[in-house]
Amino acid sequence: MDIASLIGLIGAAGMIIGSMIYSGGVAPYIDIPSILIVIGGTFFAVMFTTPMGVFLGSFGAMAKAFMPKPRSREDLIAKMVELSDLARKNGLMALEGQELPDRFFEKGVEMLVDGADEHKLVKFLKQEISSMKERHSELHGAVRAWVDIAPAMGMIGTLIGLVQMLGAMEDPQAIGPAMAVALLTTMYGAILANVIFGPILSKLEGYSANEVVYREMVLEGLRNIARGESGRMVQEQMIASMPPKLQAKLLAAA
Repeated sequence: MDIASLIGLIGAAGMIIGSMIYSGGVAPYIDIPSILIVIGGTFFAVMFTTPMGVFLGSFGAMAKAFMPKPRSREDLIAKMVELSDLARKNGLMALEGQELPDRFFEKGVEMLVDGADEHKLVKFLKQEISSMKERHSELHGAVRAWVDIAPAMGMIGTLIGLVQMLGAMEDPQAIGPAMAVALLTTMYGAILANVIFGPILSKLEGYSANEVVYREMVLEGLRNIARGESGRMVQEQMIASMPPKLQAKLLAAA
C-alpha cells in the first residue's frame, strides 16, 4: 500500500468535504442531474475513446497507484553481482535454476543459459521494454481521458443549467435547480480531474518510469554477464546512474 497516495486522496477529499460541512452541510452540493452529466457522461465518453479491453484494464492500472509493486534496485545490484561471479567461475549454465525477483529478469537469464549472444539478448530485452512502455501508454491514455473529459463534461453541464435557467426566468422556483446544475457540474468536473484522476495519472507515470529504469538496469547487468565481466565491474557500471550517497553505501557494503 502506498501511504502517500492513500493519505493524499483522503486528505484532499477531507478538506473539500470539511469546507462543505462548515459552510452549511453537504446536501446542497449533491445534485443527481449534475452527477449524471459529469460522472456518467465522462465514464461513457472515456469508454468511447479507447478499446474496451484498455478501458477495463485502466481500472486495474489505477489501483496500482495505491498498491504498487516496488522494485529494489539495491537488491537487483546485489543479485546481479552474485550471478556475475557465479557465471564467471562456473560458466553461464550455472545460472540455470537461480531464484530471481521477476519474470523479466528470468527471461534474460534463460536466454544466457540457452546460449544467446549479447546482441540477441539486448535486442530481445529492449523489445520487452518497448512493449511494456506501449502497454503502459495505452492505459495511461485512458486515465488521461478522465482528466481531459471531466472538466469538459462539467462545462457542458454548466451550459445545460444556464439554458434551463434562462428558459425559466418567469418561474423563480425553477431558477435555483437550474443554477445548481450549472455550478455543480463545473465543480464535479474539476474535482474528478484535479483531485482524483490527475494525481493517479502522475503516480502511474512515475511508477512506469521507475520500472523502465529497473529493467534497463537488468539489461545492462545481464549484458555485462554475457561479456564475462567481474561482479565488481558489473556493480560499478550499474550504480553509475544512482545518487552519490547510494553509490557510496553500496560500494561500502560490497
